Amino acid sequence: MIEIRTHGRGGQGSVIASEILADAFFHEGKFVQAFPAFGVERRGAPVMAFTRVSDTEVRERCQIYEPDHLIVLDPVLIKTVNITDGLKEGGWIIINTSSPVEDKELTEKFKIATIDANAIALKHHLGSRSAPIVNTGIIGAFAGATGLVGIEAVKQAIEGFVPIKKQENMQAAVDACNEVKTMS
Repeated sequence: MIEIRTHGRGGQGSVIASEILADAFFHEGKFVQAFPAFGVERRGAPVMAFTRVSDTEVRERCQIYEPDHLIVLDPVLIKTVNITDGLKEGGWIIINTSSPVEDKELTEKFKIATIDANAIALKHHLGSRSAPIVNTGIIGAFAGATGLVGIEAVKQAIEGFVPIKKQENMQAAVDACNEVKTMS
């Protein structure tokens, strides 16, 4: 089983990102589960969402405490929330940032990939300048960095989940898949 935890802020699309990712794996024949953690439900508050992927039926019904991989939509959360809590050594951390990650504790224990999903979202007119919608871009980056799910499956999932600007969201995912930078 592969367990992925997504960290973001309310309004960034963390929950939809986890659902798109689960649906992409489903299109590749996997059993999946995606759900959010409910806490302070307000725009801008830290939120988590979870994705489980397996070759067999997923029976667990609890939060993911020891994820294999992380997706981080807001890089500020790295300094304010213990995002690596429970992350298995060697797991991927996909971070939405335009800056290189220089935290040695992160780079020595985990595989790091970065993508400027904000710039990609703005390029495709997803969200506003003050609140770009980065969820489809970060999922494309996850596909490109890890190779665990294909970009065509991600595009299929976006087609099914995203109500507007489907082509722009699919192109954002493809751009992020092609532009993601891996550090490990």
